[in-house]
Amino acid sequence: MRTVGDDAASAEFHAFFERHYAELARLAHLLTGEPDAADDLAADALLALWHRWDRVRAADHPVAYARGVVANLARTRVRSAVRERRRVALFWSPREERTEDPDVAGVVDVQEALRRLPFRKRACVVLRHAFDLSEKDTALALGVSVGTVKSQTSKGVAELQRLLGTPAAPRAPRQVHAAIARSGGATGGAR
Repeated sequence: MRTVGDDAASAEFHAFFERHYAELARLAHLLTGEPDAADDLAADALLALWHRWDRVRAADHPVAYARGVVANLARTRVRSAVRERRRVALFWSPREERTEDPDVAGVVDVQEALRRLPFRKRACVVLRHAFDLSEKDTALALGVSVGTVKSQTSKGVAELQRLLGTPAAPRAPRQVHAAIARSGGATGGAR
């Protein structure tokens, strides 16, 4: 059941939308440089405003509030795009691909053991040891904290030692690191 107050708020919001949508979309376009994203950001901002319409319409400057919401959404979008570009650049950076006298059986063993690791552990181990990324670059590539990278890498290497060695004499961490690097990071399908 709708009330008179709901109808008045709805009409007031509709008028606000009609007056300011184009301006908010233009602001989003100028902040992101993406004309296709501008309409989406303006619509998302107005949807957020509608959910808080009682507070927004009571504000001294509702349009300023709306611009702030658009600016925050644009900042989030730009940051996400920058992180994504960095991830892509890290994965496609040039590196030496040649390995002399590869231990094919060892590489196959490492690849099979890597496939058995949960995805996050596998990704941390591969990025750190096969691609020689720093903890910070690995964290950036995966969108996790440096602490998570440290923890997952340590646990992943320990699990690889267990999988690649015998319980009585697991392979030394240095051997595991070398085997991962020799494998070139090819781990097959993702989990």
